[in-house]
Amino acid sequence: MSRLLKVAMFAVAGIVALVVIGAILFTLLFDPNDFREQIAAKVKQSTGRDLVIEGDLDVSLFPWLAIDVGKTRLGNAPGFGDEPFASFEQARLSVRLLPVLLRREIQVGTAALNQLQLNLNVRRDGTKSWQDLLELSDAEPEAAETTSGRSATLDVSSIDVRDATITYSDAGKGETYRITNLSMTSGRVAGDDPVPLSGEFAFELQPMNLKGELDMETVATFDTAASTIRFDGLTIEGLIEGLAELPTTLAFDTPMIEMNTETQTMSVARVEGSIFGLDLAAEFEPFFYGGDIDANGTLQIDAFSPRSLMQRLNIEAPETADSNALGKAILDAKANVREESIDLSGLKLVLDDTTFTGSLSVPRSSRGTYRFDLAANSIDVNRYMAPPSEDSGGAAGDAESAPVEIPVDLIRPINMRGSLKLSEALLGGLKFENVVLSLNATNGKLRLHPVSATLFEGTYNGDVNINVAGDTPVISVDEKVSDVQLKPLAAAMFAQDNINGAISGAFKLTGRGDDLAKIQRSLGGNMSFELKDGAWEGTDIWYELRRARALLKGEAAPEARKPPRTEFSAVTATGVVTDGVFRNEDLLAQLPFMRLTGNGSVNMAEATVDYRLTARVLERPEFVTGATDAELDEFTEAVIPLTITGALASPKIAPDIGGMAKARVQQELESRKQELKDRVLGGLLGGKDEEEAAPADAGAAEPADAGTEPEPEEKKDLEDEVKDRLKGLFD
Repeated sequence: MSRLLKVAMFAVAGIVALVVIGAILFTLLFDPNDFREQIAAKVKQSTGRDLVIEGDLDVSLFPWLAIDVGKTRLGNAPGFGDEPFASFEQARLSVRLLPVLLRREIQVGTAALNQLQLNLNVRRDGTKSWQDLLELSDAEPEAAETTSGRSATLDVSSIDVRDATITYSDAGKGETYRITNLSMTSGRVAGDDPVPLSGEFAFELQPMNLKGELDMETVATFDTAASTIRFDGLTIEGLIEGLAELPTTLAFDTPMIEMNTETQTMSVARVEGSIFGLDLAAEFEPFFYGGDIDANGTLQIDAFSPRSLMQRLNIEAPETADSNALGKAILDAKANVREESIDLSGLKLVLDDTTFTGSLSVPRSSRGTYRFDLAANSIDVNRYMAPPSEDSGGAAGDAESAPVEIPVDLIRPINMRGSLKLSEALLGGLKFENVVLSLNATNGKLRLHPVSATLFEGTYNGDVNINVAGDTPVISVDEKVSDVQLKPLAAAMFAQDNINGAISGAFKLTGRGDDLAKIQRSLGGNMSFELKDGAWEGTDIWYELRRARALLKGEAAPEARKPPRTEFSAVTATGVVTDGVFRNEDLLAQLPFMRLTGNGSVNMAEATVDYRLTARVLERPEFVTGATDAELDEFTEAVIPLTITGALASPKIAPDIGGMAKARVQQELESRKQELKDRVLGGLLGGKDEEEAAPADAGAAEPADAGTEPEPEEKKDLEDEVKDRLKGLFD
């Protein structure tokens, strides 16, 4: 038995010696570089591509079957230019011989690849530069099974990739993605055992103009039977440039990503990350990655400060009336990630104290359109307006020194379309309810239409256009209000509470300019309005007229009504607007005791009013009590001039002193003239019984009749006297 064992040992030793000698002879006598042309020809025959091996080929047999390949490049598919599909500077692969021969085990040492260059291109017609290789791979027959029925196993010590570059370019979409300086190492790859992976790379995305450097760690599992690749504990960290002026830190991790290479589907567990100080989380349903992206999931962004985010993005945060505005935001939505856009539905966006719900679509290219359909509970716009300046109460010239500019640079790039509904919105002192707003903005043209809201128990409807496509911005409005209550409107706009009733009106205006002051001064168009069933509180025009009459007559003033007020049933006016000034020729005001007519103007840029009116008292005002018949007779016969002047917010209403003086003087002169005529006529009639006096009286008749016309000095003195009395009354 021992003799037999010795013979076997000598035999094995002899075989090993022969293998060693054969390996030595093979290494000395065989030069793989002699087969370059045959290898290139075989590749050309199989793929139709050119293979060029510029570097040396080196092969060793024992104890490892090792292959070293120098600089090599593989040509591109026809129609993709002269740029190589793939190239590398150095590649090495080594396999232990005895495990292959004895146990069909493929034990690979470190598989190394240095300076890989891989170019993946998609033409405008959708043809891919790697498409022919996939078709060739699918056409190859499956490897024949061994007689023992047992497949070979693969065991790789590690993988080492250094300084690789991968470029993906899609000519149809105008997009280019590039990974550079890619270095990756792995742990042992054996069967379906998990493989630790770590690496680092730089990237560049165009036309988004994004780039950065990232580090990655994960554990990969390759299940060949299930055709899956799974990454557990994937973490990515690094810096990104292009999102802001300064590089920003990115952190990303997920417990699992699994890819099924047969069905080309991907499953992603909950993803958590942070960027720009935002903590976000997302979950996705399994999706198909073999074609256009179409992934569904949820997106959450924890509470963050929009103001701080703008600072991180190097965007100047606006000064707001409320320093706490833009202090908090939260986002929660369902997400659909597609090639063209990221669509958010079931959206809940909290901004400070306002909650928006609805849908939002964010384009993934600069040419795309933002779309939204949102509703909100309540928003106080005043919080987000610029704070009042310290000298806001100064002269008009101070205000003009810092005009509110039209945000041309903000409007021009907007490509947005959608609708917004608000239960309540506060703007200035105005409280809008049930607001419905549609917005369409593109190519420097922004339109808000239709716009509707409930305003102080009435309604508002508008069509607002802002055109900044040209050198000079143009703003046009077509707005209507109906049955808006005057009391809260005046309190909100002018801090006045002395008028009530309802206002309806229409305003169609257009202005040009790069700031609001210029637009106001250039406004043109037409306006009309009507006030109904109201009262001017604090002023009793009827009492003022009676008091004026009493003063002129030298009588005691009448007793005033408490509280003083002037009621009106209707006030209407229409007119045109030119260079920011509204000119009206048909003002008509119906009061219970008076009818006012006249004309005037409103300077909208200066916010001033200047009107000249005439008033006629009705024949017998029904509400009047305490007035004598003589008073009523005089008022119903008189035409009373009035003026409305001063600031639009608080106009001054007063009788026209000059006009009243002239009318009163003319009245008194006519009265005196009639008196003189009556006296002369009476003297003539009485003179028939006094014949002796007739020559003298008759001679006096001519000068007496001529003297009925007062002297100019007398007329002027009388007019000055009346003016003084009126000024003493109304100043």
